[in-house]
Amino acid sequence: MLETIAIILIVLWALGLVSSYTLGGFIHILLIVAIVVILIRLIERRRIL
Repeated sequence: MLETIAIILIVLWALGLVSSYTLGGFIHILLIVAIVVILIRLIERRRIL
């Protein structure tokens, strides 16, 4: 679930860069949140294995 949300946020961020329509710093905060979520998920998976 979290991975899906992170991927959606990254895609929306990329679309915002291409279309030149951004909400200021908010879209970049979403990108940072998405990257952090992905990193946390990867770290948790490695601990389980």
